[in-house]
Amino acid sequence: MKKQKVELIKYYLKKMENKLIKIARDTNIFLESFLKKQKKTELISAMKYSLFPGGKKIRSKILLDIGDKFKIQYQTLIAIGAAVECIHAYSLIHDDLPCMDNDILRRGKASTHIKFGESTAVLAGNSLLTMAFEILTSSYLKITETSKLSLIKKLSECSGHLGIAGGQYLDLSFEKKKVSKNKIIDMEIKKTGKLFSFCCSVPAIIKNKSISDINFFEKIGSNVGLLFQIADDIIDFRGSSKVAGKKTGKDKKKGKATLISLLGYKNAIIYSENIKFKIISDLNKYNFKSKNLHETLDYILTRNK
Repeated sequence: MKKQKVELIKYYLKKMENKLIKIARDTNIFLESFLKKQKKTELISAMKYSLFPGGKKIRSKILLDIGDKFKIQYQTLIAIGAAVECIHAYSLIHDDLPCMDNDILRRGKASTHIKFGESTAVLAGNSLLTMAFEILTSSYLKITETSKLSLIKKLSECSGHLGIAGGQYLDLSFEKKKVSKNKIIDMEIKKTGKLFSFCCSVPAIIKNKSISDINFFEKIGSNVGLLFQIADDIIDFRGSSKVAGKKTGKDKKKGKATLISLLGYKNAIIYSENIKFKIISDLNKYNFKSKNLHETLDYILTRNK
């Protein structure tokens, strides 16, 4: 029975990974095309190195899962997902710097600052950050100018001191300190959840939904991001560097404040399952049913197995 369950998990993981491969391919095609139309500079190589081949594109998958239910054009969602990938790549470049987490490996290869030097890495990251907003203003997005402005505002909030940058600051500040559960959750939502929050709210923003509807999907995204971060911490705790594409076991070594370090491994697993249940429960109350979104949530929790 246990063997059948393992085989079933492998089957669904493979099915999900095939979908992610298509999203990654289409996103990379868009980014390649967008970069080709720009004037070539000395930073392009470092930018491309950080963007390609890129990660799993789970953020883009979440965006597409919800966007499909709102009947938004696939290519528009791919373009917005590409902007998100630029923000994500920028954050990883900066997170890996010696003054931050000092990681030498990312996505199975040398970190950008190891390959190109620290100053080039910082500038490449800055360039990817700004390119994300170039994408959101482009004609590739078949949406109104008002919607574009709203997306730019929202992504700005999610990327700066209220989001990713602020979360990274807290992450570094909490090292080797006893931190409360609420503070850890706040840090992880800022560092990881805010970008997922953006992805979940995008379709509601484009469709000019009410503030309460937009806030609802933002909250869903925050919880998805928290779920993702716990799963990522589990990979660091018990996974291999080969599978993760980065050095594992570093959270404990650096004294990182995580829900695993606070609650313990087994309780963190239970907590993550409760978050998943809450996400699905909230979506059901909203009468938002998506098989694709459910499979993405399952994948987030099982990708380390």
